[in-house]
Amino acid sequence: MELKNKVAFITGSSRGIGAATALLFARSGCRVILNGRHDELPAELVTALNETGTEYTYIKGDIADETAVKQLAKDAWNTYDGIDILVNNAGITRDKLLIGMKTADFDDVINVNLRGTFMLTQRILKKMFKQRSGSIINLASVVGLHGNAGQANYAASKAAIIGLTKTVAQEGALRGIRCNAVAPGMIKSDMTAALSDHVQKQILELIPLKRLGLPGEVAETIKFLAANDYITGQTVVVDGGMTM
Repeated sequence: MELKNKVAFITGSSRGIGAATALLFARSGCRVILNGRHDELPAELVTALNETGTEYTYIKGDIADETAVKQLAKDAWNTYDGIDILVNNAGITRDKLLIGMKTADFDDVINVNLRGTFMLTQRILKKMFKQRSGSIINLASVVGLHGNAGQANYAASKAAIIGLTKTVAQEGALRGIRCNAVAPGMIKSDMTAALSDHVQKQILELIPLKRLGLPGEVAETIKFLAANDYITGQTVVVDGGMTM
């Protein structure tokens, strides 16, 4: 796929991996639709997007709310009369050991990470079928591949994302639509910055490259999957070698 002038819709794109992905697509010449639950984008992201000289828009919407998703999908599709690339990035965590995890904590994570991805993908995929083209990239996680203590809800949601990805890839292929997943490992973020030096040291010992990943490195993988017309149904791990 030639990315210039294509339309890319990235959920949860006000910060972190989502913001890095939106900015990378904008710099590649895409028209970009950003999404989040806040009223507006951070000022620094707006400045960076403006510097690309590319068209972009921000649509507020909660992907865990079915009514909001219906409107979000409609508004996003109509913004530039179609969507070529959908990146399902929005997600949350509610970490706690399984024996102490509340049902609400489990449900909240599943509703956003899995159900929200399903609901939005379903609506955009229907329109892509008529368009007979499109690329969908879902954000999974290495936790969905090997689990992680204290993240039963998150691991379950991300493992399910991988299964969903493969199914969408099989169904979408009938109309030339591809679907892949990216599974990041430990990526620099507000969450990892809050970890103690001791915990960060323990994490780095598990990573052969001995550093945390950068949001831009995950974004580059997403861009690659969007542009390569012969990759579908795959989960690409970006974790510095932690799971090899």
